[in-house]
Amino acid sequence: MKLAFSTLGVPGLPLNDVLALATAHGYHGVELRAHPEEPVHPGLTPAQRSDVVAAFKASGVELLGLAGYARVAAPGEDEPVLTEIRALLDLARDLGAPFVRVFPGGGTEQSPEEADATAARRLGTAAEYAADLDVRILLETHDSHRTGADAMRILGLVGHRQVGALWDVMHTWVGGEQPVESYAALSPHLGYVQVKDIASADETSPLPLGDGVLPLSDVVEVLSRHGWDGWLCWEYEKRWYEDAAPLPGLLTPGREHLTRLLNESA
Repeated sequence: MKLAFSTLGVPGLPLNDVLALATAHGYHGVELRAHPEEPVHPGLTPAQRSDVVAAFKASGVELLGLAGYARVAAPGEDEPVLTEIRALLDLARDLGAPFVRVFPGGGTEQSPEEADATAARRLGTAAEYAADLDVRILLETHDSHRTGADAMRILGLVGHRQVGALWDVMHTWVGGEQPVESYAALSPHLGYVQVKDIASADETSPLPLGDGVLPLSDVVEVLSRHGWDGWLCWEYEKRWYEDAAPLPGLLTPGREHLTRLLNESA
């Protein structure tokens, strides 16, 4: 498995500094938070996009994916959501990113069935556009669909190879799933895995990997047992928790912890 970290952990940091961190601390890739607050987002000009490609090439670090914020199950008209996804897909195509992340985002005013159908309809439409660009849309286990079983209600309706799953191990665990259950649900569609650590289901401030309660060893073990060789991406949510320790000083211990889990599970 290859290791990456998300720029959610270093909010606003210039791209060259992000890539320098990845190189210095031994990470193979980076997931870019594609938001206007960040250096890389869908509003970049063609020249700026070319600069991003050149920076990644010079660093030798891989661009794992773009973490977008489209909410595919959200109430309302389809077109604004589809426009947001298409812009993210265009950016991914221009930068050479294989994946884009979307959220479920279902509303409480919908029934679960309505949210599932809305998300599946939008993802099915966006999948055709994604196929032309050779980019894959990944639905994250999050918010209204936080478990693997929840996400599969949508993905089973879509049934398109360009739409898959992003397994956020915190949300599936908080939702009551064990890693073996989450993997069983998501494995046919799995794009990559986001790892993190927290103190409890009620205290989700980010912690160094291995310092919290999330079953990271079980996650790595089930992935290894099934021969899965994709990406583990550390999503350290510094952007939402200003008092959390700075990520740069945690990157090497985090990589060492994941490497130890990988070795133990081999």
